[in-house]
Amino acid sequence: MIIIHARMSVKPEKKEEFLQEIEAVMEGSRAEAGNNSYDLFQDPTDPNNFVMVESWKDMEAVQTHNASNHFQKFSAAAKAMLGAPLEADVYQAEKLN
Repeated sequence: MIIIHARMSVKPEKKEEFLQEIEAVMEGSRAEAGNNSYDLFQDPTDPNNFVMVESWKDMEAVQTHNASNHFQKFSAAAKAMLGAPLEADVYQAEKLN
């Protein structure tokens, strides 16, 4: 299983646009065959910082996701909405129980 934590710092004036765009990518990503979960969390101390916590079956599923239309569209739009480059940590994990 692959787990990704993608941290995003959104420009305050672009927050509403970001939330609309991210909703579409979440819907499309959750429908992908290799997706286990795809959840957005807002930082309680800074409402312009978000983290997407993703869980995928395997790296092939991540690669398919990264090539998907909904993800490519979001990635292109995000450049204008983010105040800093997206930071992502990728983990290989194993469910223990």
